[in-house]
Amino acid sequence: MSSNSQPDPSAVRYDGPWTHRDVHANGIRFHVVEAVPASGAAYAEPGTPLVVLLHGFGDFWWSWRHQLTGLAERGYRTVAVDLRGYGDSDKPPRGYDGWTLAGDIAGLIRALGHTDATLVGHAEGGLVCWATAVLHPRLVRSIALVSSPHPVALKRAILRDKRQRGAYLPDFLRYQIPRYAENLLTKHSGFEIERLLRERAGEQWAGTAEFVDTARRMRTAIRIPGAAHSALEYQRWAFRSQWRPDGARFMSAMREPVRIPVLSLYGDRDPYMLAGTLRRGQELSPERQLIAVPGAGHFAHQENPETVTAAIAELLA
Repeated sequence: MSSNSQPDPSAVRYDGPWTHRDVHANGIRFHVVEAVPASGAAYAEPGTPLVVLLHGFGDFWWSWRHQLTGLAERGYRTVAVDLRGYGDSDKPPRGYDGWTLAGDIAGLIRALGHTDATLVGHAEGGLVCWATAVLHPRLVRSIALVSSPHPVALKRAILRDKRQRGAYLPDFLRYQIPRYAENLLTKHSGFEIERLLRERAGEQWAGTAEFVDTARRMRTAIRIPGAAHSALEYQRWAFRSQWRPDGARFMSAMREPVRIPVLSLYGDRDPYMLAGTLRRGQELSPERQLIAVPGAGHFAHQENPETVTAAIAELLA
């Protein structure tokens, strides 16, 4: 495959101690990856608690490889998802608003045969966790977030904190430009994705062979036809909705406190989502526990996977 060619969506179906499945929910097809249980059975036993892992911007299911296997070994049915528009999931022209994304995860939980689940999300995937917990509370047992503040707290931080505004807004605003941003994400074999990864990761992980391999896989995934545009639509809806009735209704809904156990993890070296931002909004999640992951940047679940997996397992227990 030449550097300028577009990968087939199936390029993200990497082999490992997991199975790849297609699950239909909320009107579209999702590519999900389910860890093989410790028992070696094809699927987890009926009644096994469900954990759903949701990736962040420009990423795909692979970012959860460590937690996918680590939580399954602890006895949980663990499923990583390519979110709407990403990886080998469908890429419809619309549906990248908070309401629909929460409906996607609610539909997935039901389609997987469960009545509830613990949701785990990184960055934008974490925002989907928050939205699902508020809009579909009966389906969410608990949530764990990595570098993902409550959406109301994030908005407050951007408005009031100069450092957070400076870290967040430059790329966010650049990605609003139609066609230019799609080209930026995909040209030079997706180098922009590696730039984001390198700038936001901690120095310790950025010098490893695993980092190089992760960047290569992410650069492939973002060049799948439609993936870059879909990824950008998440951020474009977040921007456009600020001046629209649907955005006002969404933020109003998000002010309803989340009264389930919440675990909020962040890398203590994260230059992108600052610790002060993560500390905001305790009144929006009274049962929230905040944990700094040592030595990690924005991708703590990949940079220090043992600490993150153990913390999530403690939440589940």
